[in-house]
Amino acid sequence: MLDPRVPDGPLKDKWDSFKAHCHLVNPNNKRKHTLLVVGTGLAGASAAATLAELGYQVKSFCIQDSPRRAHSIAAQGGINATKNYPNDGDSVWRLFYDTIKGGDYRSREANVYRLAQISNQIIDQCVAQGVPFAREYGGLLANRSFGGAQVSRTFYARGQTGQQLLLGAYSALMRMVAAGRVEILARREMLDLVVVNGQARGIVVRNLLTGEFERYAGDAVLLCTGGYGNVFYLSTNAKNSNVTAAWRCYKRGALFANPCYTQIHPTCIPVSGSYQSKLTLMSEGLRNDGRVWVPKDPNDARSPNQIPEGDRDYYLERKYPSFGNLVPRDVASRNAKQVTDAGRGVGETGLSVYLDFRDAIARLGKGAIAERYGNLFEMYQRITGEDPYEVPMRIYPAVHYTMGGLWVDYHLMSTVPGLFVLGEANFSDHGANRLGASALMQGLADGYFVIPYTLSDYLAQAELPPVEVSDPAFAAAAATARSQTLKLLSIGGDKTVMAFHRELGKLVWDHVGMSRDRSGLEQAIAAIAALRNEFWQNLRVPGEANTLNKNLEFAGRVADFIELGELMARDALQREESCGGHFRTEYQTSEGEALRNDTQFSFVAAWQYQGDEQPPIQHKEPLAFENVHLTQRSYK
Repeated sequence: MLDPRVPDGPLKDKWDSFKAHCHLVNPNNKRKHTLLVVGTGLAGASAAATLAELGYQVKSFCIQDSPRRAHSIAAQGGINATKNYPNDGDSVWRLFYDTIKGGDYRSREANVYRLAQISNQIIDQCVAQGVPFAREYGGLLANRSFGGAQVSRTFYARGQTGQQLLLGAYSALMRMVAAGRVEILARREMLDLVVVNGQARGIVVRNLLTGEFERYAGDAVLLCTGGYGNVFYLSTNAKNSNVTAAWRCYKRGALFANPCYTQIHPTCIPVSGSYQSKLTLMSEGLRNDGRVWVPKDPNDARSPNQIPEGDRDYYLERKYPSFGNLVPRDVASRNAKQVTDAGRGVGETGLSVYLDFRDAIARLGKGAIAERYGNLFEMYQRITGEDPYEVPMRIYPAVHYTMGGLWVDYHLMSTVPGLFVLGEANFSDHGANRLGASALMQGLADGYFVIPYTLSDYLAQAELPPVEVSDPAFAAAAATARSQTLKLLSIGGDKTVMAFHRELGKLVWDHVGMSRDRSGLEQAIAAIAALRNEFWQNLRVPGEANTLNKNLEFAGRVADFIELGELMARDALQREESCGGHFRTEYQTSEGEALRNDTQFSFVAAWQYQGDEQPPIQHKEPLAFENVHLTQRSYK
């Protein structure tokens, strides 16, 4: 079941070999194929635009009113590539190795190497689209450093890289809309996958304005719907980000891989009150020039500017001299938690640390810092009322990205033939921890450069008899989606959707967050099961189904998050080791670092749905490391 279908041959030749030998679709036959692309972020927009450019007919489904509102715009810091413009020793191999090591040796070598190979093509593509990357005085594109690397390979557009990249992909997409090859269906939420004769042949969506359940048929489905970080309620994700499309595919036979691998980003604005519905990311790029510290004395109540250098603990620089403030995100997050747990946190809640630009401003000047990070500083000041040019920022870890997702092979195809999963929605490239500036890289690599080949290889070989939306499989899927939606409205309980979501988020954060242990995970599984029973007995959703109803939308998503939360806890419980963002307190080194168990847990855990009342079945894809040496990860 879990054949990754990795091509034979040396690692550096696998992708070129695949492209040279994959099956192709005749240009005249491409326009006979209809493709359904769900999601319009970087992965979805780039895939839809590229496939339409090749001649396919594409239907693009957008949960927002415009593809420009996709959550990809929130990625601030940059995108990695191995151009080596700074001439500091970068290469495809170094990006590959840094990514494997950053993921704590829990990702598939072949996929990661392909990502590193493609990285340079992405930059060329985006420059051709007019993406305004920062440039050096001489004209070359500028680079900044990011965590987990000792070279500067991150290309950026101030603190709004994701937005600029999305506008590039959006322009390519809209060109194909104008050409009549892409139809954008906005304000649609995918609620089910239609499987006909074992193949993904369509989807059922709900029109979020009219409430109508619509059916669409195609020859393949591309799922580009992002990650599931909102299971924690408070995260850096947009409120509309959800797991529903992927979860419904899971219930139709697609395996869900490594759900316990979630990323806690160390550089976020701290929680300020129970009224909050989301958190705000401060780019990892800030750690290039900002220094992280806390007072040495837990009782030091002075304002940060009054605390002299000798009374400050630059703990990342102290513990990790080789990488300093640019250690990977999981390492920086755990260390922030350790110092706040020890009572040395700052701010009113004690749940934050300082990110200080005093030395950088003195060295480079306020103008240079404003040029690099001005929009981020302005955003921070508007939210907190504090001027980061004058006083240090206060930051704390928050849920940001999910490395788990639907299992895919080298072709990006799930265990349901014809269902391809791109970007953050799949599990494939980042292992147990994603390095900064690699999410944008993966989304665009999958959409612009991988899927055109792997999808062609599938379509050229698959038997795809015509399917109409009148097929019984479509009727059954539509009936299932409609039934669940109406059931949510009919419960008539006393508790709001947001109350359930907050309760779930606290359970998952407390027990499946920055640290986990057996007792807490077992408690979480039982508590989430109880919450699920209460949800279906005591939920109150006002309004109707045949109109815009945000409470109804959120209710369906929270129902899926509850089930996902239980699976995350099960996955974390069986993985009796620490690796990357999965930190079991029972398994750590004497210095408090993650302690892997390569003998027993060097595998991808992929879960198969067995029914609402049955525990899922775990399948394993062994991870073979033929090109890197498995070693205890160290950034000292």
